[in-house]
Amino acid sequence: QNSFHYVDKPVLSRVGQSTILDILIRENVSFFFYSSDTTRNPRPGEVNGKEYHFVTREAMQTRIENGDFIEHTEFSGNMYGTSKEAFQDVQAKNLICILDIDMQGVRSIKRTDLNPIYISIQPPSMEVLEHRLRDRKTESEESLQKRLRAAREDMEISKEQGLFDTVIVNDKFGGSSWAVKGSSS
Repeated sequence: QNSFHYVDKPVLSRVGQSTILDILIRENVSFFFYSSDTTRNPRPGEVNGKEYHFVTREAMQTRIENGDFIEHTEFSGNMYGTSKEAFQDVQAKNLICILDIDMQGVRSIKRTDLNPIYISIQPPSMEVLEHRLRDRKTESEESLQKRLRAAREDMEISKEQGLFDTVIVNDKFGGSSWAVKGSSS
């Protein structure tokens, strides 16, 4: 049985989060997952506006120059960003916004006045993560290796004192089982 404490501020997460975020949102109507803007191409089955807002590199660069993002980053040749306007729209509906961002984004948001709950969602091991990514069959070998390197770095960085409020280990792929690995709140 899953249980979540009520929170009234944004929640940020990183590394292996899709399954848990889907369950969290499905079971709690007050949560809303914000889909980042990205320049990467949709994977099979992804829908514009659901998993991501797919935009051109030119549009993304213009919006970055205009200061339209809370945070933005480039990973594996693709740009990603959290729109200020979309985030404010979610808050105006009295929903709790969940953001999926990388470590650079976490550090960027720590410099703002948002004061979210920071959660790192991680696989039980790098071997499990690699197996999960390979099973998805959505990555080239080069792309897969980049993702694994980034995940390894993210997992190391997540150990920094005070960076995350909670680390969750997603130990059951595709299921609803996880364990909280430590919390400062």
